[in-house]
Amino acid sequence: SGLHDAYTPSLQLVQQEALILEESELGALNDVIKHCLRCGKCKPVCMTHVPRANLSYSPRNKILGTGLIIEAFLYEEQTRRGLSVQHFDEMNDVADHCTVCHKCANPCPVNIDFGDVTIRMRKILTERGQKRFNAGTWAAMKLLNATDPRMVKTLRQLMLKWGFKGITFGHDLLRKTPLLNKADATPGTTTGNISTRDQITGMMSRPIRVELPKRSYRTELQLEDKTQIPLIRDPQVSSEDSEAVFYFPGCGSERLFSDVGLATIAMLYQTGATVILPPGYLCCGYPQTAAGQADTGHRITTENRVLFHRIANTLNYMDIKTVLVSCGTCIDQLFKYEFEKIFPGSRLMDIHEYLLEKNVTMANDTDRQYLYHDPCHTPIKRHNPLKVARALTNKEVLLSERCCGEAGTLGTARPDIANQLRFRKAEELAKGIETLTADQQANKDNIKLLTSCPACQQGLSRYGDETGLKTDYIVVEMANQLLGENWQKSFIDRLNNEGIEQILL
Repeated sequence: SGLHDAYTPSLQLVQQEALILEESELGALNDVIKHCLRCGKCKPVCMTHVPRANLSYSPRNKILGTGLIIEAFLYEEQTRRGLSVQHFDEMNDVADHCTVCHKCANPCPVNIDFGDVTIRMRKILTERGQKRFNAGTWAAMKLLNATDPRMVKTLRQLMLKWGFKGITFGHDLLRKTPLLNKADATPGTTTGNISTRDQITGMMSRPIRVELPKRSYRTELQLEDKTQIPLIRDPQVSSEDSEAVFYFPGCGSERLFSDVGLATIAMLYQTGATVILPPGYLCCGYPQTAAGQADTGHRITTENRVLFHRIANTLNYMDIKTVLVSCGTCIDQLFKYEFEKIFPGSRLMDIHEYLLEKNVTMANDTDRQYLYHDPCHTPIKRHNPLKVARALTNKEVLLSERCCGEAGTLGTARPDIANQLRFRKAEELAKGIETLTADQQANKDNIKLLTSCPACQQGLSRYGDETGLKTDYIVVEMANQLLGENWQKSFIDRLNNEGIEQILL
């Protein structure tokens, strides 16, 4: 009968305050949530609804809270009280308890996407100067916003390499003291702001035992010049037979786990494609937008779109029909770039779907078994992600549900909330291991955890101590098997010897 018949008592009354609503962001916020039916269909799929972990921030509950906050603002706007900072604290609390996974949109009968609501709330808080300062978020944004190669290298060394080692060292020390709860202990509640003590102990509750590449592949291949467009292809394949592919690595596959970006290029190289990379280090703009920094996200998006149009004009003699990514948040943001106008007739897709299309698969000649963690922002959009993982690995891959707890910058900004998510994810991983070892008589040491998101790879590595699982990317696992264990060094040496074509932008 239409949404106009949906009646939510408190929010319907709020509409009477039309003048104030029309002149403020509160009106837009209210319009998004006012049709909520309180049905609770969002609860089972919501990552921040884990009652066993003292986490009950489902979209329905958060809409109830948001409605009360809006009413409080409207009341105070019409009295001499003035706006209370306490209400902004409550709005911060609601906005913090969301992974922006958008999973609540599908089951919602009135099409409310609380991920978009959360982004809007963070934007309101940022514009009013009421967004809580968080050192973890601030540091992450510094790394993501950096484009100068020297700054990227410095921040990568300080925040990633030394930071990961510091967290692991701190964990090894704290686990011998009562300050650190056991991994299987029920987490505490997270309502309100996080204290400095909880921030530190929360970040060190699980170690990050990952060995990052010493240098990014851009540094190894000397591809950091912003004025040059790198073109990588096998010289044995003629340019007429080579398919031109534009690959956007993003921050996670380039600054964090650069072996993911290198593996993507290596696998494309094997298919005979000409790989076109953007000049210099780029971020897609999604993390900034999701954190409430709408102006920064819009600026990055606009600058990238202008840059890509310049690349298209420079390479107008090439028929670029495919734009590839290796990150789910990147593909979600790049859908807004309108690539069909930049490279006419092009399509945007994930590297794993492209390899499946080219019939590049692993050989089924090992006893290794796989669990697959499908990211909240899955980059695999055209096919069922689990079917893609099974087809590429030639194995009966088992799906591992629930959020890993990293959720972009959430694991750094609010480790207390992240630990509640990890409490639930740890159960799923244990269940997956039990299923594989029981049904397929697999050795636990032969089970590997695969994913297709750089942030998830970082988050899943935190479970290594308690599960014994090693985490890797699907495309990296494929490169390890198809190209050999030492493929990184041999591939880099080959590219440096054969030369990489660079076109002046």
